[in-house]
Amino acid sequence: MSLGTQGGGTQHSAQHGTQHGTHRGTHHPGAMTADRAAAHLQRAREAAQSLEYLSGFGNEHSSEAVPGALPVGRNSPQRAPLGLYAEQLSGTAFTEPRANNRRSWLYRIRPSAAHPRFVRSDNGALRTAPFTETLPDPNRLRWDPLPEPAPGTDFLAGLWTLGGNGDAAQRTGMAVHLYAANSPMLDRVFTDADGELLIVPQQGGLLLRTEFGLLRADPGQVALVPRGVRLRVELLDPFVRGYVCENYGRPFTLPDLGPIGANGLANPRDFQAPVAAYEDDERGPGERHIEVIAKFCGNLWTARYAHSPLDVVAWHGNHVPYVYDLRRFNVIGSISYDHPDPSIFTVLTSPSDTPGLAGTDFVVFAPRWLVGEDTFRPPYFHRNVMSEYMGLIEGAYDAKSAEPGGFVPGGGSLHNMMSAHGPDRATYERASSAELRPQKVDDGLAFMFETRWPVLPTAQALGAELLQQGYDDVWRGMERHFRADASDPSDGSGSDASDGTGSAGSATEGGAESR
Repeated sequence: MSLGTQGGGTQHSAQHGTQHGTHRGTHHPGAMTADRAAAHLQRAREAAQSLEYLSGFGNEHSSEAVPGALPVGRNSPQRAPLGLYAEQLSGTAFTEPRANNRRSWLYRIRPSAAHPRFVRSDNGALRTAPFTETLPDPNRLRWDPLPEPAPGTDFLAGLWTLGGNGDAAQRTGMAVHLYAANSPMLDRVFTDADGELLIVPQQGGLLLRTEFGLLRADPGQVALVPRGVRLRVELLDPFVRGYVCENYGRPFTLPDLGPIGANGLANPRDFQAPVAAYEDDERGPGERHIEVIAKFCGNLWTARYAHSPLDVVAWHGNHVPYVYDLRRFNVIGSISYDHPDPSIFTVLTSPSDTPGLAGTDFVVFAPRWLVGEDTFRPPYFHRNVMSEYMGLIEGAYDAKSAEPGGFVPGGGSLHNMMSAHGPDRATYERASSAELRPQKVDDGLAFMFETRWPVLPTAQALGAELLQQGYDDVWRGMERHFRADASDPSDGSGSDASDGTGSAGSATEGGAESR
């Protein structure tokens, strides 16, 4: 059976079908024909239809695809059940505090150590910190979505690095990647030693086959794959596109709630982990091998296996992948006045060595009500010590235009440390004069990767046709409305508002200084 325990876990009965039982791998020599692509797409959709999950972020989950595969009362018995190999996967140091410790025990057909030598392979458009290709740039930047790639591009080949910070070898910082793919990963498995992957689909669904089991991630959901976990990405639509935050730092966790109380924001029970599913796929002489591509200290390395490494029959622990539906986020907001700071929308946080200062935060602007009185309701004008990359999954963001050439689904903007930003002119004019009735904001889904260090763009990001020219123009024409005399009926936009010398800020009647 599959069992989630502790803090909101739920029990699920294990049905031994395609999800829980054996999957014999199929071989795909050569390029995919249209018929084979359609057949593979259909198989992936069928596999994704009836997935079961374990509930609860950070729980001590356990799951077995075959009854009796999990040992009882110990992690590494002299002989593991069913002739399996016991193996621990550690996502944190052994001695980290128990509340922070991440590890899982895997019971697999072959040990991970049974592999041939890895050799360097092409990184493609994937880049890793430290980012030194370009100079730090204080300018505000915005990109259009990635176009559909060449036929036969899978998730790994379709990764395109926009920028990042820190140092992957020192396990600090993060990277922002985009992906666009139109082919499944056939006979290829990926693992990332540099960081965990937060995958944000924007167009088209994904089926993630991991060592722990299967996850489905559609637009509006996110998938979190821990450091070192192997996975194959298959497609649920002919073309998929989205975003990836590669977190080099401490593992993502739920933020503390403080005065909010015991409930709110992303509820732990809404994070869903897979139940055990394995591939018993052995390749004989002359058959196509399975490529295992490992990302290590910024480079890709490939080994050719004669068996599938997704052969975990049972597992238990808390270093596990999850999927989370962003529409389940419990939005906390103001019911009196002022727009709250966006930290109130934090879904996941990667803590740093300074309390309250995140290495990386993942923030979502989910559907919500706006009811503030005498309040400018869109996000305010801002300069921030943190650096912000924003993406749009669907619809429009309430501080920017979603017209072509604007902030559109699949695109993104970067506002680095202390770069001034905020609503564009059209949004400001509309919101500053709107009738303040209760308003439901449910026509878009935006998110933000916020990080403690500036994001240095890659050379390909700064040289791409995707980079919008003239992004600064969205704030052009912000009119002057200031008037020194509050009783002056003028709106301050005329020539009589000031003589242009700054004298309006000198002493006023009664000797008080105007502020």
